[in-house]
Amino acid sequence: MPLMHIYLGNQNTIMDADELLRRYAVGERDFRRVNLRNASLIGADLTHANLRGSDLSQSNLTGASLKLVNFREANLTQITLRGADLVEANLISSNLTQANLSEANLINASLRASTLNGANLSRANLSEAILSEAIMREANLNQAKLIDASLSRTNLSYATLISANLEKANLTNAILLETNLKQANLNKALLHGANFTQADLTEVDLSQARLNGVNLTRAILVGAKLRGVSICWTTLRGANLSKANLYRAKLCWSNLTEAILLETVLLDANMDQVNLRGATLTGAILPDGSSYE
Repeated sequence: MPLMHIYLGNQNTIMDADELLRRYAVGERDFRRVNLRNASLIGADLTHANLRGSDLSQSNLTGASLKLVNFREANLTQITLRGADLVEANLISSNLTQANLSEANLINASLRASTLNGANLSRANLSEAILSEAIMREANLNQAKLIDASLSRTNLSYATLISANLEKANLTNAILLETNLKQANLNKALLHGANFTQADLTEVDLSQARLNGVNLTRAILVGAKLRGVSICWTTLRGANLSKANLYRAKLCWSNLTEAILLETVLLDANMDQVNLRGATLTGAILPDGSSYE
């Protein structure tokens, strides 16, 4: 059953940063449902702390050590976690709307069903992190590392992932409406059923990725690397694939109606039952090696 995007809103204990650090220093770790709004905890070490359901909105934890911290269902709106160590942290169903997580280390963290609308995750390391079912509309993931990350059913509409590394990431059934993925690395990524309508995939590396059943309507794939890609049963209506490399790609039963394939490389591609009605193929290299005039 999918997790709900909720956080606990009624806090029972008001606590300031000094009290939290003092109690942590003597061995206390259970700080569930505390109110720490606007707290300054820059560089603090709260490893293993339990802050489930707490309110840390607008707090500053820049450079903090937060390994294995439990932030499940916490209110972390507009929190600053720049450069924080969140390895293996529990952020399931937390609210991170407009949070600053730039350059944070989130390796193996779980953000399943969390809300990250407008969050800044630029240059963050989310390798092997779980972001399934998260809502990340308009998030900034430029140059972020998402190697082997789980993003199944994640909503990344209008987000920016320029030069992000998503190698071997799982984006099955993800929603990426008008998402900016210019020069992103999606090598060997799993993208079955994802919706990339009007997404910008200029010069993206999709080599050996699997995209069966994907919606790429009016997507921009200029100069994209699609060598050996499995892209069968996919909608590419009106997509721009100019100068893209689809060497040995599998395109069987895909719809390329009105697609633009100027100087596109289709050498040895599987084009069985492909619909090219109204497509522009000027200068394209066809599967048999001939050039379309």
